[in-house]
Amino acid sequence: MGRPTMEDVARRAGVSRALVSLVMRGSPKVSERRRAAVLRAAQELGYSPHAMARSLASRTSTVLGVMVSDLHNPFFAEVVDGLDEVARNQGFDLIISTGSRSPARERRALGSLLSFRPAGVALLGTVVSAADIATAAQQQPVVLVARSSRLSTVDTVNDDGEAGSEVAVDHLVSLGHKRIAHLDGGSGSQAALRRRGYDRAMRRHGLDPVVVRSEYTDVAGARAVRELLADSEDDLPTALVAANDYNAVGALAALAEAGLRVPEDVSLVGYDNTSLAGLRHLSLTTVDQPRSEMGRLAGEALLQRVRGERAEPVRHLLHPSLVVRGTTAPR
Repeated sequence: MGRPTMEDVARRAGVSRALVSLVMRGSPKVSERRRAAVLRAAQELGYSPHAMARSLASRTSTVLGVMVSDLHNPFFAEVVDGLDEVARNQGFDLIISTGSRSPARERRALGSLLSFRPAGVALLGTVVSAADIATAAQQQPVVLVARSSRLSTVDTVNDDGEAGSEVAVDHLVSLGHKRIAHLDGGSGSQAALRRRGYDRAMRRHGLDPVVVRSEYTDVAGARAVRELLADSEDDLPTALVAANDYNAVGALAALAEAGLRVPEDVSLVGYDNTSLAGLRHLSLTTVDQPRSEMGRLAGEALLQRVRGERAEPVRHLLHPSLVVRGTTAPR
């Protein structure tokens, strides 16, 4: 027997298909007796409404599309938690996809999400082109998290990446560090802002910036530290500001491989304050972004657009703060 249909439920309950449809949409126009009969028939048959089909039939959708830059980075999982909380409270479900930090793959993933005709789309830390974002926003409401946009049709939720990096450098300088290197986020979203904040803080303190090209991954963090160790020889930085927590985890591993202790030999600061940073065996000093709050703000902004409550863009900019743990110490 195939998947039970709305017609099967109608026959079992002895009602019309139209009435079954009203029950599945939660319409108040159905009597409690008939509603109970339909729900009982649906349970007996193992029927559940197909969200895609329901959206096509009603020309409305209760699905939000979410594209995540990197499924391995817990930052995005924590943002999705906040977004999902808002969505569920408003009767919406999420469809999640990823482009794995590749513009081409993200473009295809975004196209796939839009093919489901979601009510709106949230793009988290994506590197897809601005032109692709503009095209998507012509079809459905779009909100960006951890990425900026000047499009009036797109809402954004970000932290102040420049201020975050400055806070990290100021903390290390207050501990007596002068040779401080930055393992940057490469071409990743917000990496340029964090790099700019690091550079500005270093110059404000009269120190020479040292930027090591990296990415928002543990593999890239480890590789950047190995390159730094090979190039620095006797002039090794005494402190590192990593692109994010995930990058810092790789940096920690590479420092340990080289026989260097954190924080006794090298202090290390991450960025994001994800669940990784709080693990006792890592105890990572890091710049805090309120991940769940960012997700909630994104969800609220998206649903405001979906409901037609406003047309002007919303630009949420949250101020980051430093969480001091065990990976930084006085020089």
